[in-house]
Amino acid sequence: SKATVSVLYCFSSNMSHRKFEVPRHGHLGYLPRKRCRHVRGRIRSFPIDDSKQEPHLTAFMGYKAGMTHVVRELDRAGSKMHKKEICEPVTILDVPEMVVVGVVGYKPTARGLRAVTTVWAQKLGEAMLRRYYKSWFSSKQKAFTKYMGSYEKNAESRETAFGRMAKHATVLRVLAHTSPSALKLGSKKAQVCEIQINGGDMSAKIAYAQSLLEKKVTVDQVFKESERCDVIGVSKGHGVEGVTHRWGVSRLPRKSHRGLRKVACIGAWHPSRVSYSVARAGQNGFHHRTELNKKIYKIGVEASKAENGNATTAIDITGKDITPLGGFPHYGVVNNQYVMLKGSCPGPVKRVITLRRPLAPQTSRAAQEQIDLKFIDTSSKLGHGHFQTQTERAKFMGLRKKDIQKQA
Repeated sequence: SKATVSVLYCFSSNMSHRKFEVPRHGHLGYLPRKRCRHVRGRIRSFPIDDSKQEPHLTAFMGYKAGMTHVVRELDRAGSKMHKKEICEPVTILDVPEMVVVGVVGYKPTARGLRAVTTVWAQKLGEAMLRRYYKSWFSSKQKAFTKYMGSYEKNAESRETAFGRMAKHATVLRVLAHTSPSALKLGSKKAQVCEIQINGGDMSAKIAYAQSLLEKKVTVDQVFKESERCDVIGVSKGHGVEGVTHRWGVSRLPRKSHRGLRKVACIGAWHPSRVSYSVARAGQNGFHHRTELNKKIYKIGVEASKAENGNATTAIDITGKDITPLGGFPHYGVVNNQYVMLKGSCPGPVKRVITLRRPLAPQTSRAAQEQIDLKFIDTSSKLGHGHFQTQTERAKFMGLRKKDIQKQA
């Protein structure tokens, strides 16, 4: 009857199918899932230049040390947690000084940016020169020797090069490298990158770049506390893995023939090939990733320059540094400046992480919130840590055997 047909139609219109509700597993926007060609996070685009601002750098590089947690009071009107204490995970990046060793100008063409010319500094450190060799020990170590020897004679040609930049270039970037000698990485080669200078006209940019040549740049010259930044890095590698863990597809029923951690159907008979969009086993991890809008909770000074520790807050009884008891697992002690970011960032510890000023303007209430930390956890990360400092531990536990031997 007509009534029965209408009832069935109502039921069928509300019903759906799994292929509509869960169309696929995994994001096709990140293809191909293959190993990255380089371990350093590359900056593929810089923030839009604003000539009304003062000339400034737009990126910095550091090394991932580990994670901990902090307690702070949320200042976000309208939130249910407003004016209440919250506990959040944070990542600690070890950020020693970077050294500026060159300037390069670019001009726009039909096929993108093209380098106008490059000017190098007079003195390049060994960490920078090691980047040009696979084996520094077995090489002749001749890189830049002629350039350094004739630096004074070529003063006129450098001025000509800067003049060409001022006339033709629209984008100016400095060449800067990290300081691996300030860390215990097991590598003496510096990581080198281009950092764009934004703000001011081209003559102001060139003057600013010239003032930075052969100088050390610190992270607080690029970023400030309570700002946001973009994090670029290469994720932790997991080698070749199966389709279930790599793409998150569902397992087949328990009694499935020839395994159940598989894709049941990888395509139709025709077209007689497997589509790129079908989930398959292969490389998982060690992919280049960019995470946007990470909040900077704190920029700490060097441990040797802090009078009462570089992680001490109002609640702490004794002064303490950011390094937890026993050191960060698989990393060690953080002696340089550090950056505390909200949440996680890609890659394992000791991996180089690139910080970039945010591409989008940060106008939200969360972005403009000023961070006031009440507590930074520095207990041991190797177990269930109970003590924040070695002084607190000694006061509670008493003298250790090796302390008694020292006194004797």
